[in-house]
Amino acid sequence: GNKECYDLTLSIIEKAAAYIEARDKGAQTFGGQKYGTLPDGQRDDILFEVLPWLRGQVSQQKRFIGTVQTDETILRFVNSKDAARLAELGTSCPDHFLRTKIKPLYVDWNPQTGTVAELKEKLAEGLEEYRKDYAAYYERCKHANSPAMRDPNPTVILIPGIGMIAWGKDKSESRVTAEFYNCAVEVMRGAEAMDEYIALPQQEAFDIEYWLLEEAKLKRMPAEKELQRNVVIVIGAGNGIGKAVAHRVAKEGAHVVCADLSLEAAQATADELTKIYGVGIGVAGSGLSGCGPAIGLSVNITDRASVHAMLRQAVVAYGGVDNIIVTAGVYIAPDREGHLTDAQWALTFDVNVKGSYLVADEAQELWLNQGLRGSLVLTTSVNAVVSKRGSLAYDASKAAANHLVRGLAVELSPLVRVNGLAPATVVAGSTMFPRDRVVVSLLKYGIDFEESESTEALRDKLANFYAQRTLTKTAITPEDQAEAAYYLISERSAKTTGQVFSVDGGLPESFLR
Repeated sequence: GNKECYDLTLSIIEKAAAYIEARDKGAQTFGGQKYGTLPDGQRDDILFEVLPWLRGQVSQQKRFIGTVQTDETILRFVNSKDAARLAELGTSCPDHFLRTKIKPLYVDWNPQTGTVAELKEKLAEGLEEYRKDYAAYYERCKHANSPAMRDPNPTVILIPGIGMIAWGKDKSESRVTAEFYNCAVEVMRGAEAMDEYIALPQQEAFDIEYWLLEEAKLKRMPAEKELQRNVVIVIGAGNGIGKAVAHRVAKEGAHVVCADLSLEAAQATADELTKIYGVGIGVAGSGLSGCGPAIGLSVNITDRASVHAMLRQAVVAYGGVDNIIVTAGVYIAPDREGHLTDAQWALTFDVNVKGSYLVADEAQELWLNQGLRGSLVLTTSVNAVVSKRGSLAYDASKAAANHLVRGLAVELSPLVRVNGLAPATVVAGSTMFPRDRVVVSLLKYGIDFEESESTEALRDKLANFYAQRTLTKTAITPEDQAEAAYYLISERSAKTTGQVFSVDGGLPESFLR
């Protein structure tokens, strides 16, 4: 019966596995080690420099999302004497070809003596040769009715001392690609333990990769979401506008780096996104690169080292960065006489102006290295153009932020677009409206309240006041700002840079002039 058949199959598999393991070559697996593994810190330094550049190189037709595998098992293969020979033979499982392609790109770089510049040079040469080989393979094996040649770039890249980098249309696919090549390595290990690994004949491999039924399945796949191949960093994602932005871009398929001064708040938003959209079906990826569609990171944008560390982690997680949306900001309520200390004034400018500059300055090299078009959105405020009593430091900082948008648009062109998002007072969900600020605002506008009222009740009074002074008579929500932020990084605003968009319900005093 079925049970007997199942048990027999399992028994045969177990016997075969035991037979292979009994012949495992131990330290001499794959001919023994040719290169040593780099220390984690040195490896991560190289990855931060190489990954964005490499992503740009393989994303000439469509953007890819990366997964890095650096565990001992893959490194035993990649560092081995036989890695070059076996990698060139290609993979052997038909089901895997659509992800791994017929073979990976192996780069014979010496991690102990080679430089990053030499690695990039070898990668560039290898990529060019790989594309030529793939085109020749297609021309040699195609039939009259074969589908058009697919992207000729490799989806698996092997670098001694570092490990494997896999690419896919999204994080889930890149993790699956890495997982499939992990399986291929195990097949090669078993075959070499018993005798010699032999790959499928190329024609047979082609007929599987370009099978017409498979092509028909691909054409029936749901259309990709607009941001599916994008990595978006949202700074200030722990609450308010930033949280709403993270949810909005994730809805369009973006891989979201939720960054916030509070790691706990950032991780909470990332967890919300992962719960909604799932972690994906792949299980490969080492450390942070074994993530799903969202991660939570801590960042203090007034500290350059903190910004650099955050970008470095984002690159290791996804392979690069496409868009950055800065919603982090600070409003320090003056005392009831309207005064701020010198330290409070300085902090206001540090967060609202210097912080955005540091993010842009640190990201610029990454974007240039990657060579793909990107965008930066800074959150300013309608306060930048509306003078009023009681918020001098905040208003002045936002006016500076408006001009920072224009200056950065010039500095980062033509590769990166820079625009500003200028909300009116968004009370809901914002940590910028603690009770003391709400009380100061109520006093400033002469709105009656009782000290015994709850903070939420006071916020509602203030929000209603703000709504009534707009032309549309509607409250401004974080979701309103998120919609505008999404628009500013989307292709629909591809020709727009250096602009500040007001989402304020209609405030005549903030009209462009």
